[in-house]
Amino acid sequence: MEPENTMISLARQCDLLGMNRSSFYYRSRRDNTYNDFLMRLIDEQYTRRPTFGVEKMRDWLRNQGHWVNEKRVRRLMRLMGLYAIYPKPRTSRPFPEHKVYPYLLKGMTIDRPDQVWASDISAP
Repeated sequence: MEPENTMISLARQCDLLGMNRSSFYYRSRRDNTYNDFLMRLIDEQYTRRPTFGVEKMRDWLRNQGHWVNEKRVRRLMRLMGLYAIYPKPRTSRPFPEHKVYPYLLKGMTIDRPDQVWASDISAP
């Protein structure tokens, strides 16, 4: 859109773009300063506690004196791209193609010293 263009009127430009003129002139009347303030608080708390989901974040904000509902917190967190970090389901499922090694001491009776030895090769 070029409102200062004298060759093509604003109505014609809107018509060419398939857009209503009212959409061009629309200015939001919402005051987002409180949402911006809440987003800053949520971001600071999420940096400290990334495990906080929507419900815990809502409870924390209420404890801070900001009476907000769950839907508002969910919308603001989604807008910022924040999600709780927690173990997701099925994280310890073995890969089906990996070989399963047998337990070699199964059924063995250990009744004297130095009969069985063990070592740990993991890095410190």
